[in-house]
Amino acid sequence: MDSIASPAALQGVRVIEMGQLIAGPFCGKTLGEFGADVIKIEAPADPSRPGASGGDPLRNWRLIKEGTSVWWQVQSRNKRSVALDLRQKEGQAIARQLIAEADVLVENFRPGTLEGWGMSPEELHALNPGLVMLRISGYGQTGPYRDLPGFGAIGEAIGGLRHLTGEPGRVPVRVGVSIGDTLAALHGTIGVLTALYHRKVNGGQGQVIDVALHEAVFNVMESLIPEYSAFGAVREAAGSALPGIAPSNAYPCTDGWVLVAGNGDSIFKRLMDAIGRADLGAAPDLGDNAGRVARVAEIDAAIGAWSAQRTVQQVLDALGAARVPAGKVYTAKDIAEDPHYRARDMLLTQQTRDGYSVEVPGIVPKLSATPGTIRSSAPHLGDDTDAVLAEAGLTVEQIALLRSKGVIQ
Repeated sequence: MDSIASPAALQGVRVIEMGQLIAGPFCGKTLGEFGADVIKIEAPADPSRPGASGGDPLRNWRLIKEGTSVWWQVQSRNKRSVALDLRQKEGQAIARQLIAEADVLVENFRPGTLEGWGMSPEELHALNPGLVMLRISGYGQTGPYRDLPGFGAIGEAIGGLRHLTGEPGRVPVRVGVSIGDTLAALHGTIGVLTALYHRKVNGGQGQVIDVALHEAVFNVMESLIPEYSAFGAVREAAGSALPGIAPSNAYPCTDGWVLVAGNGDSIFKRLMDAIGRADLGAAPDLGDNAGRVARVAEIDAAIGAWSAQRTVQQVLDALGAARVPAGKVYTAKDIAEDPHYRARDMLLTQQTRDGYSVEVPGIVPKLSATPGTIRSSAPHLGDDTDAVLAEAGLTVEQIALLRSKGVIQ
């Protein structure tokens, strides 16, 4: 595994991850990469459904190798898996026992689920006053939409993002990844770290972090609401362009597309010189963004006419020499072959528990003194059940009894 031993920023922080798929587990992944001990609670296989697999459904999403999704190898590295049936009273009691000794609980169930299991914030804080409790849901723990089912895709729509994606007048398209879930996870991670710091400097008191998927999306929507409030302007989809900022667009080449961001005043002048349009670069009304926006169609046509006669690499070479931000539209193959990704350890080789190696994304952000690491590969369902329960004080006999009842696997 391409990682080196280093101090862990979150060493000694224990996280109980109760949730599945993307939002909650992505937060657990991030905390685990920086040293937290992440215990993932998963549902055991249901004996009443022969052939049905238990655990997080992400284990079986998208492309499968040796019986497990390769996505799982990224999302669940540095975690320990406990197969525990939370629908059973004994399973709930075990969960409370684990949470009582934890620093953080991450959950992304529908609001009210934990309360139904006797694990409301009030009940858990009575057990563990210092507990930091992250709750990720579609619409948050309060409000009229609280009980509606919510997935990341719906959060992207309600949060305003889907209306802006795609070409004008065409069907709203998805970004291509589960960006709503990931944004919620990152906001949740910020909340956890903030709450842990508060606990450290303010007497050890925990708190609840309430993250709604649609609010996490809404939080990155930039000037969307101020423009509507001030001008009644409803921002619309604009394809590859960046409305109100010029020039910034995708331009055709003989063998693909290149993105060019020439919207700084001095950058624009260098860009125009590079494409042989010094006349536009010297035009007084194009010296600032407002003037360029008024003539954006003309500017885009000039850049496009120049790029269309060249390969992507020729365009990148010319604009790189002119110090104009530009980039190729990368595929997975491009990323895998890119020397910059490798130089910054953004492609790491991970040995899976299924016996094969796979390249996985590296760790972000990069800390100079306490960088993140991959300490362990993604677990099989229930790999760590016995060890975690033994750490919690259960005897071998008690663990065996729970297993015989189907409470654990």
